[in-house]
Amino acid sequence: MKVLEAAFVKGFIRMATDGWEQGWHERNGGNLSYRIKAEEIGSVQEELSCKEWQPIGTTVPDLAGEYFLVTGSGKYMRNVEIKPEDSICIVELDDKGERYRTCWGLVNGGRPTSELPSHLMNHEVKKKVTNGRYRVIYHAHTTNTIALTFVLPLEDEAFTRELWEMATECPVVFPDGIGIVPWMVPGGRDIAVATSELMKKYDVAIWAHHGMFCAGEDFDMTFGLMHTVEKSAEILVKVLSMTPNKRQTIQPDDFRNLAVDFKVTLPERFLYEKH
Repeated sequence: MKVLEAAFVKGFIRMATDGWEQGWHERNGGNLSYRIKAEEIGSVQEELSCKEWQPIGTTVPDLAGEYFLVTGSGKYMRNVEIKPEDSICIVELDDKGERYRTCWGLVNGGRPTSELPSHLMNHEVKKKVTNGRYRVIYHAHTTNTIALTFVLPLEDEAFTRELWEMATECPVVFPDGIGIVPWMVPGGRDIAVATSELMKKYDVAIWAHHGMFCAGEDFDMTFGLMHTVEKSAEILVKVLSMTPNKRQTIQPDDFRNLAVDFKVTLPERFLYEKH
């Protein structure tokens, strides 16, 4: 099978296009990666032609030998659909999880996203804590979420609670809450480590003044998660633009009742009494 005919590649391309159409990927902003299943890589093996090994910049031993579909560094998300072979690539990791090599794509040159260390470190964490179920890592420059990092405390509790209050579905969609990474230089090991620590307990991490990082089982669930968080952020931005004080909102006991009916567990540290 040709790479571009594979279902996992089509799903990847659709997600990149959906993000572009939401306005989350100005210029070359944002990146996406998918941990490919063994049977999927097997179906396109004949089209792979691997180049020389390159250092990842970190070590991910639990991902040794795995393949990933990732966006390219400096590539525009809007171009993934119209020229995928130039915009994305399949990479293979070595048997120690220290190096990668490009095996398909980036036909006009280039390398995988500069956020590759962050993606791989977070893939490794989510693979461990979900018993291999999670396969997608997505980073986008979500406008309203970024705006909130200038006015809300950069604390997990504050962000989670405020966004939960904006739409009843939110505590059901992200019941574990949201983690916050204070501003850090993107693309390096430090932000990768900080994010991977948060990913041990959250599926969403917000990078202050930069964007959002989400993990999920598949393309639909991961995109839906980011879409839900960003829509909640949009509602909060609109509320705050009208008044700094809400007349009414969802209360802690309301969340507890919701948790019972929807069979989710909501950590009590997010259900604090406001003063």
